Amino acid sequence: MADLPAFVYVTFIQATPERVWHALTDADVTAEYWAEHRNVSDWQVGSAWEHPRTDGSGIVDLVGTVLEAVPPKRLVITRSGPNEERPGGPGRVTFDIEPHGDIVRLTVTHENLSDHNEHVSVSAGWPSVLANLKTFLETGHVLPQGPWEMYAEMRAARMALNDPK
Repeated sequence: MADLPAFVYVTFIQATPERVWHALTDADVTAEYWAEHRNVSDWQVGSAWEHPRTDGSGIVDLVGTVLEAVPPKRLVITRSGPNEERPGGPGRVTFDIEPHGDIVRLTVTHENLSDHNEHVSVSAGWPSVLANLKTFLETGHVLPQGPWEMYAEMRAARMALNDPK
């Protein structure tokens, strides 16, 4: 199989770089705009991060390591399933935050995708999460419907990989 291209998504948010950084790294804020998840870490280089469900089940769907943290400009993490063995190593996600007057350009680059299915999944997931993040930062509310609901079947299949057997 040929190498898959990286997934890159750019959005513009009416917010300061500090507010965007905070929204990416504060567990309580991430729980507002992620689909039934939060991101938990101390966000120091070398630290672990987790993507646990907010339903109280204790299930963690994604894990990784903080590779780079330059507040409020750049965050780089690894990303994979908690028990996933990936021959090419974990995925890598980079968040670049660039100020431009009263707005921010947020670029999310997801590299080292494991296969076509992961590329399809992140191509649906990142735009959904980032639309909710943008709306939340600009209005104080998330979207009235979760954009990921359009991909409910695919999302449920990915989450089922970590459910207790």
